[in-house]
Amino acid sequence: MRSTEAVAYYFDHAAEALGLSANLRKLLLTPERSIKVEVSIPLDDGQIGNFVGYRVQHDSSRGPFKGGLRYHHDVDTDEVAALASLMTWKTAVVDVPYGGGKGGIQCDPKALSRNELERLTRKFVQRIHDFIGPKIDIPAPDMGTDGQVMAWIANEYAKFHGFEPGVVTGKPVDLHGIVGREEATGRGVARMVHEVYKRENKSPVGATVAVQGFGNVGSAAARFLAEMGAKVVAVSDVTGGLYDEKGLNLAEIAAHVKARKPLATFGQGKLIDNEELLTLPVDILVPAALGDVIHEEVAKKIKAPLIVEGANNPTFPDADRILHERGILVVPDILANAGGVIVSYFEWVQNLQNFRWTFDQVVREQDSKMSQAFEHVHSVAKSTNVSMRFAAFRVAIERVARATELGGY
Repeated sequence: MRSTEAVAYYFDHAAEALGLSANLRKLLLTPERSIKVEVSIPLDDGQIGNFVGYRVQHDSSRGPFKGGLRYHHDVDTDEVAALASLMTWKTAVVDVPYGGGKGGIQCDPKALSRNELERLTRKFVQRIHDFIGPKIDIPAPDMGTDGQVMAWIANEYAKFHGFEPGVVTGKPVDLHGIVGREEATGRGVARMVHEVYKRENKSPVGATVAVQGFGNVGSAAARFLAEMGAKVVAVSDVTGGLYDEKGLNLAEIAAHVKARKPLATFGQGKLIDNEELLTLPVDILVPAALGDVIHEEVAKKIKAPLIVEGANNPTFPDADRILHERGILVVPDILANAGGVIVSYFEWVQNLQNFRWTFDQVVREQDSKMSQAFEHVHSVAKSTNVSMRFAAFRVAIERVARATELGGY
């Protein structure tokens, strides 16, 4: 099942439950604009590199388009369109005034020098600058991009439109970014664990955790969960994983990875592969790597009673059904990893107001937003006897549908 088909599957079930008309369903599923551009740049060796860039703007009924920009060799129209629609539902479920967008460039950022990445980024902005802006479409970091890339975008955009730092979020703090943004998604994942355990009158102290993906989201989630008293026993990256039932030394692992050494060479615990990590006997599983990693066979073997999705679209629909039938609670991606877009919203507000927020204010407001969203989704799931994922889509789609109808179409 392709990414767009998986998103449409959840949408159709929620739309049916809400009784949306066929016309409104078609309107909410169809992107407002899809952009594809050729991006050619001189490479360091004198050759010309040809790349394809994408930006899909899905829905603007609740505000400007908002979504990440990824640099990855698998970027294509289908993936970007699916992730753009997910951003529409994600921003709606946590009630920030955005619509959904997503973009990317089909490339291998690890094979490009820093100068080549800068040239690629600036040329991409030259191709799409008329279609982005603080009141139009606001990109953010994603897989393969970071604060430096956002800084290049803001700088190049300013050449055409003047000083507008709100054109992107996820910028370095020294260039109109916001404190706490880099770890916001991982912090939000940990917050979801806190909310689940609070409602079960339990403490996460001593709970065992496996985290698939030790990038920005996974490493931050692991750190925050450890600070809550949980015991992280397994982590992984593209090179493989480590498992130690006594608990892993996260600080030393982070330093090892920061030194650009493969995680699998760290030396602590048992070497495992990424699929094996998903089926370990732990209390909490955090898939925080690529999408489409939990399929039917994996879902049948998962032992963790709680899954909190740090990655986008990590679970196939059939696998999600199996997990729900087995009584495994899944906090879905459009809720669990929304901490990043929440703090991106704060950064955008900060840029529009030219007034800097404090770290304590950012954390307090993020926790409040995520707790309110969890409470609402959890309540809908309980009252309608559906999974958290279907409840989250129902909450989000109802908000977007209402905004669309009120605005007129």
